[in-house]
Amino acid sequence: MNSKRALWFVGGVFFAALGAAGSRVASASEAMLVRNAQEFRNAVSTAKPGARIQVAPGEYPGGFGFSNLRGESGKPIVIEAADPKNPPVFKGSGGGLYLSDPCYVELRNLAFTGARTNGINIDDGGSYDTPAHHIVLSGLRVTDIGSNGNQDGIKLSGVDDFRVEGCTIERWGIGGGSAIDMVGCHNGVIEGCTIRHAGVFNNSGVQAKGGSSDIVVRRNRFENAGDRAVNIGGSTGRPFFRPPLREGGDKSIAPNGSVAPAVFHYEARAITVEGNVFIGGGAAVGFVGCDGAIVRFNTLYRPTRWALRILQETRDPDFVPSRNGEFSDNLIVFRWNEWRGAVNVGPGTAPETFRFARNFWYCENDPARSRPALPTQEADGIYGQNPQLRDPAKGDFGVGPQSPAARCGAHAYSSES
Repeated sequence: MNSKRALWFVGGVFFAALGAAGSRVASASEAMLVRNAQEFRNAVSTAKPGARIQVAPGEYPGGFGFSNLRGESGKPIVIEAADPKNPPVFKGSGGGLYLSDPCYVELRNLAFTGARTNGINIDDGGSYDTPAHHIVLSGLRVTDIGSNGNQDGIKLSGVDDFRVEGCTIERWGIGGGSAIDMVGCHNGVIEGCTIRHAGVFNNSGVQAKGGSSDIVVRRNRFENAGDRAVNIGGSTGRPFFRPPLREGGDKSIAPNGSVAPAVFHYEARAITVEGNVFIGGGAAVGFVGCDGAIVRFNTLYRPTRWALRILQETRDPDFVPSRNGEFSDNLIVFRWNEWRGAVNVGPGTAPETFRFARNFWYCENDPARSRPALPTQEADGIYGQNPQLRDPAKGDFGVGPQSPAARCGAHAYSSES
């Protein structure tokens, strides 16, 4: 008997619902191998907790969308390449893959290329009180997404308890797009990824905004990853914050001990950026309307504008000024004629609350110019000594044990740091 199939159109992608008649359900008892678009759609649409869907090598169309794909704790729904060394490629269409309101879902070793909007889009389905959660994105390759607009490699909106690990994202929208864009996301880790673009554009590598908090960006490699390789904060329309903005009454995080009745909101809070290598790009990190963030044990090699920026884009009076950032134990190698300075401070911020400590600053083409101008006095900074990088021309930014920079930078990071 032929299965009944209904299609509906939401957010630029088709969603598929399958009737029970004649459809095979992917379950925990066995891995299901799919070989074409229809088999993939059928398997994912009917997947139960514990299902493992393996996608055969080959080219598949983009534009898949699935709603309420729900695994369980200890029984995630896994969608993965049947052969990780020869992954299936989802190519073209408006978007590569859209998951609306999923939980306990893992995507592993899949490739997405040529989508016009976002490569992967995962959100809470607009139900802000029930976020998508327990999502793992591992070993994905997302390339050549969008063009001149705000198109993202991976878009996460209202996603909690997630991991993005070992992924490669290359070339995304240069008009405000991000390799990984997070709006109202919490309790996540982005680790071991390679994020690469072709130069400095009006875009970013990793962005966390819209009330995002408790996210760690760790041990990634950023190569010419846009104007701000990591944007801690940003600018978000008020209706899109997760959780929703509250009106009045909470003074717990009011600046300067204020007793004003307004709630003081933030674009991002408690973001940690550690153990990463940043090569080129406009600035490694932007603190933008954030309330507390730590940037430590990173290596910055030849940024073309600044090492970091302290900015405020959301100017509403109930938002904190960008404040309470820490920049410590980083290795910064630059050329004086390639950048505009160590720190760019914009109006409406609180640069006096930022802390600088134990950073290693080296001007490659004039060591006497190594000492940076910072908004507050640095504790125990090191200036003008050659860090003796192993071989930056071949992409090796480590140092030997005798280097004066052995105790700072990405090579010095450990989980006990």
